Amino acid sequence: LAGSEPAAHCYCGHQFGSFAGQLGDGAAMYLGEVLGPRGERWEIQLKGAGLTPFSRQADGRKVLRSSIREFLCSEAMFHLGIPTTRAGTCVTSDSKVVRDIFYDGNPKSERCTVVLRIASTFIRFGSFEIFKPTDEYTGRKGPSVNRNDIRIQMLDYVISTFYPEIQEAYSDNSIQRNAAFFKEITKRTARLVAEWQCVGFCHGVLNTDNMSIVGLTIDYGPFGFMDRYDPEHICNGSDNTGRYAYNKQPEICKWNLGKLAEALVPELPLEISELILEEEYDAEFEKHYLQKMRKKLGLIQLELEEDSKLVSELLETMHLTGGDFTNTFYLLSSFSIDSDPSKLEDFLEKLTSQCASVEELKVAFKPQMDPRQLSMMLMLAQSNPQLFALIGTKANINKELERIEQFSKLQQLTAADLLSRNKRQWKEWLEKYRARLQKEIESISDADTWNTDRVKVMNSNNPKYILRNYIAQNAIEAAENGDFSEVRNVLKLLENPFQEAEDFREVQEDAEEEGATATAAACAQETRSRLPYCSKPPLWASELCVT
Repeated sequence: LAGSEPAAHCYCGHQFGSFAGQLGDGAAMYLGEVLGPRGERWEIQLKGAGLTPFSRQADGRKVLRSSIREFLCSEAMFHLGIPTTRAGTCVTSDSKVVRDIFYDGNPKSERCTVVLRIASTFIRFGSFEIFKPTDEYTGRKGPSVNRNDIRIQMLDYVISTFYPEIQEAYSDNSIQRNAAFFKEITKRTARLVAEWQCVGFCHGVLNTDNMSIVGLTIDYGPFGFMDRYDPEHICNGSDNTGRYAYNKQPEICKWNLGKLAEALVPELPLEISELILEEEYDAEFEKHYLQKMRKKLGLIQLELEEDSKLVSELLETMHLTGGDFTNTFYLLSSFSIDSDPSKLEDFLEKLTSQCASVEELKVAFKPQMDPRQLSMMLMLAQSNPQLFALIGTKANINKELERIEQFSKLQQLTAADLLSRNKRQWKEWLEKYRARLQKEIESISDADTWNTDRVKVMNSNNPKYILRNYIAQNAIEAAENGDFSEVRNVLKLLENPFQEAEDFREVQEDAEEEGATATAAACAQETRSRLPYCSKPPLWASELCVT
């Protein structure tokens, strides 16, 4: 582009807890910045356009599969109201590269694709780790050790550009200014991860180089929106230890902030930043999470201490019954507060239809280890703990034993028994929920207006449509056959995640552009019957693995 100086960004990172040394934009190119009419700043990046100085052994290319996922998810997150980088375009080509998708020795040829990414900045926590001296565990170091002049320059740039009110307030004291900046990014990160938890979003690779310095969701790789509620859900098929599981995200983001704090020394002494982190992070996360959960449950009048327990009991019931996270929350706005038994029975029917079936539970709890392998691991854990530590973890073994126990119980469980158990558990929680809603009514004069407002708040905080893996997969498979209409359909839907779209009409493609390939794509799609976009996933979706 005229006037632009394309560049790639150098950064380091802690990957899966270990310092990896220099990384950098191996597939992203910075084209420049555009200033908007209201003074907003947009950094423009191409992802997947080829080699950069930081591509290492790779080719700097991205493929259609991962590009469609990033394109759709960054837009989905924006329309859910969650801070994120944006995707402007997704352009594919006839060029092919070879990729081993599951790292299992079965490579295949895939089409090259480029995504145009847009954000105020792509600077990360890892950008400040380029100054890190030799790491005591990995022996790696950053490329700019002892270059405190660059650290000062970067801090000046980040704070004056993206936190101008902090720059203005502390212009004559850099330590106070840097402390205020660290406090603000701590709070932004806590709020961001609280938002993720409230929509069931799992990032998948929360390394320090995938954490934004302005509190955005950044770098969409093996992400996933949770379907059946499981607090230990792992969306990344290559996260063998579950470091980045759904329930670990809040503590991991706090850990990453600790690494940013270390990277800011000496410009911000560690004793100051560590105190900020301890005082601010957990409190901000819990406050924002509970505020959001109250809205999701329609608790709009009162803020009671017991609300936290109500939320945790809801999630526990969801976990015990295998409830679909998104659809369960969405249904709650239609719960009737009056105690008519027939209305309750109708509602329980709807609610239990969103719980996992016996078949789904059998797939979820299917043992993953060969019995002989498990037996060997158990013996090794007893006889040679040091060797065992190199090839497995006690948590993984315990999880496998739990799977075996659950799977065994499921063999005797009938669908009728499961339904009866699920109804009983949901009925218990709904009684507590009704009692809490009753307290809301007692504090107001007009119950009808309150109920209208309650439903409105719930419906604007509980999405009907999210980017489920099976929906993304259907769109990818159609696109790989040359038909991009499904990508456009899904994008259109995700732009209105809270709205009813039963009468949603699919985007009509230009016949000249894609008509020739549409028939082939339709044949591929027919093997999987079309479900409504708000449906919980079909059984085949459990086989999808994203790495």
